Amino acid sequence: MIIGVPKEIKPDEYRVALLPVGAEELRRKGHRVIVQRGAGEGSGVDDGLYAEHGAEIADGAEAVYAQADLVVKVKEPLPQEYGLLRRGQAVFGYFHFAASRELTEALLGSGIVAIAYETLHTPDGRHPLLTPMSEIAGKMSIQEGAKYLEKPMMGRGILLGGVPGVEPAHVLIVGGGTVGTNAAKVAAGLGAQVTVADIDLERLRYLDDILPANVTTVYSDAHTLREKVREADLVIGAVLVEGAKAPVIVTEAMVRTMQPGAVVVDVSVDQGGCVATTEPTTHGDPIRIKHGVVHYGVTNMPGAVGRTSTYALTHATLPYLLTLAEKGFKRAASDSPAIRAALNLVCGKVTNRAVAETFGLPYHAR
Repeated sequence: MIIGVPKEIKPDEYRVALLPVGAEELRRKGHRVIVQRGAGEGSGVDDGLYAEHGAEIADGAEAVYAQADLVVKVKEPLPQEYGLLRRGQAVFGYFHFAASRELTEALLGSGIVAIAYETLHTPDGRHPLLTPMSEIAGKMSIQEGAKYLEKPMMGRGILLGGVPGVEPAHVLIVGGGTVGTNAAKVAAGLGAQVTVADIDLERLRYLDDILPANVTTVYSDAHTLREKVREADLVIGAVLVEGAKAPVIVTEAMVRTMQPGAVVVDVSVDQGGCVATTEPTTHGDPIRIKHGVVHYGVTNMPGAVGRTSTYALTHATLPYLLTLAEKGFKRAASDSPAIRAALNLVCGKVTNRAVAETFGLPYHAR
């Protein structure tokens, strides 16, 4: 099989979908690997290293897409890439279809096989390709939130951990999954007063056991959320529904009650966002001010730490990529429930129920 690795073109996206070691493993099994020139630069990996490990270097994205049976990416294809896709070609990467009807319809029309990192899950419910990026995004959410609480960044002028005699910031984390847990660890480590809200009582019990004493867990009902949002200096949105648009948990009315200069970091924004007032932004233009509250809505947060993110992501994706290359998507999906769960679109048909329901499209069982 021919595996293609194009350079990511989303603004401020520095990750690459395959490391040289991955190219070597694929070559060892008899596959061709074509890497676009400069694809690894943002992660500190030069073309020469790919070539040393058996990859062919192509001068443009057109050459990669034209030859590849299987394209491995990080982020979803952008409009300028739609015309490069061809029917029956497999594309393995993050898509987050539920956040964009335009993307869904364009890729349906292209007839590709979209194999989504974010919906690949094991029978025990783990999301091995989402987890490493969620860990990074969770940690970054506090890093970014702390920065935007500074007065020159339009924030309240609050130090997250406070100092002796001055209380620390109040941080509310909505969602106790991987993003929320990592956000809580970092915020607590910096000395903030942290509250984690979730509707899963077993998860809250677990977090109560493993997190330090400056983290409080609460059940996420509307009354409690209204109170905690009003008190918060920093709100982290960390809600995930696999394959579907994120539910709005923090309403615009709640945001209106926040102090001027308070900050919202909605990590769920790549799935539509769980804060009603969040809109997608970029690293180059990351914030919006609404109702006096700073909103950070960057949709590819881990892209800013490309080296860390690339290594974390490709360590997780390579075993599945090797399986897809060896078996093709049909047999791989038949043999692996995890890969079967990752099939979102197949040759013009929606094969993920949540995506179909989001847009009222026909659903076709995998």
